[in-house]
Amino acid sequence: MRRYRNTKIVATLGPSTRTKRHIRALIMAGVDVFRLNFSHGEHSDKKSRVTAIRELEKELDRPVAIMADLQGPKLRIGEFKDGEIELAPGDNFSLDLREQLGSKSRVQLPHTEIFDAAEAGMDLLLDDGRIRLRVQKVSKSVIETKVVTGGRLSARKGVNVPGVTLGLSALSEKDKSDLEFALGLGCDWIALSFVQRPSDVKEARKLIEDRAAVLIKLEKPAAIDHLDELMTLTDAVMVARGDLGVELPPEKVPGLQKKIVKLCRKWGKPVVVATQMLDSMVHSPAPTRAEASDVATAVYDSADAVMLSAETAAGEYPIESVDMMNRIILEAEGDEAYQASTASKQNVVEPTVSDAITLAARQVAETVNANCIVTYTTSGETTLRAARERPTVPILCVTSSLSTARRLAIAWGIHSVHIDQEERFSTVVKRAVDIAETQGFASSGDHIVITAGVPMGKSGSTNVLRIERIP
Repeated sequence: MRRYRNTKIVATLGPSTRTKRHIRALIMAGVDVFRLNFSHGEHSDKKSRVTAIRELEKELDRPVAIMADLQGPKLRIGEFKDGEIELAPGDNFSLDLREQLGSKSRVQLPHTEIFDAAEAGMDLLLDDGRIRLRVQKVSKSVIETKVVTGGRLSARKGVNVPGVTLGLSALSEKDKSDLEFALGLGCDWIALSFVQRPSDVKEARKLIEDRAAVLIKLEKPAAIDHLDELMTLTDAVMVARGDLGVELPPEKVPGLQKKIVKLCRKWGKPVVVATQMLDSMVHSPAPTRAEASDVATAVYDSADAVMLSAETAAGEYPIESVDMMNRIILEAEGDEAYQASTASKQNVVEPTVSDAITLAARQVAETVNANCIVTYTTSGETTLRAARERPTVPILCVTSSLSTARRLAIAWGIHSVHIDQEERFSTVVKRAVDIAETQGFASSGDHIVITAGVPMGKSGSTNVLRIERIP
């Protein structure tokens, strides 16, 4: 089950991938992290899939991460009397608080926060930006608009308010219920949707405590204004280009993606690039050339992971989508330009013992032509530091914490192995040698580089570096 690539693959489970057989095929094709989308489906479905993943994890002897993606405060219009309407540019259309079925001229908008923020002259976007309305007049219960971009509009479509920070918590009551359920299932990552401000992450942290790692999805332009502070509060980041591209001009998203990936690398926080990466494979056995280039660009930018959504959740070719993404990653990582680019993006090392040891491990491994770097860790911090350095050799994480082994499945270049707690450094060295050999990372006569902390089992105490030869 060793992967011969560094960039990880996140895949969403859904109607197309509901059985244990499907999930096994996805793992074998290359999936490292499974995403459960709590915007859709029943809790019972999520539970059965988690059970299947954990069974396969034991059978395949490979830690697999599970991400619970909370819906967040999704803003939606109400329903229409005739199911849907057709809007034309220049039409007058109102959004109001009345609990009545919509018509050609109005529809319910049950979100007072939008009424509080709306002003004449601003735009409202419906159905992922397909419909654009310009606000003409606002009262406490009615927003009068004129249609700028028309089209067909059906019930329960989403509403976006570009450039405005709304007075909404990132966790709805549904999210809080879903969160407790996900934590009870033992999900490794909790993905927070529509984060706008640092307080959104702090609120979630209080509820999650240390039961799972936190990933923030950057979907709202308001969050971009708080990036540095958000980095101190989260464990990982997702560039959710779908919603981000609704509220921002599309031409701004590629540059912002690069900025976020670079910032995450600086902070040593895993970053996932997501949304429509191989979208045509929902209905086609092959991607467009532009989609292949999109995936490769994320790899060249040094993203930790790339994600499939509808391709594996509801698509006709879920296994083929993962296989294609795996092949694109391998091709990109084998390119000399990728290797040169990765080497040129080294971070400034923090003046700590742990960072100095990690930097030295990369340099020593490359100097002595070692086959891998073995990090013995409890919290995973040492291993994430090693991944941030983007060494040219694989990173083999040996940990006594199963939750750490699972969470690190999302991070660049890390292959985790769960073992029992060791008390002596000499025993750790022997175990590292054995694991490197049995996991296929090294063979007789090869060198490995080992980092660990003494005394053993103390988080954040990396202070030892050793070169070992496989007998």
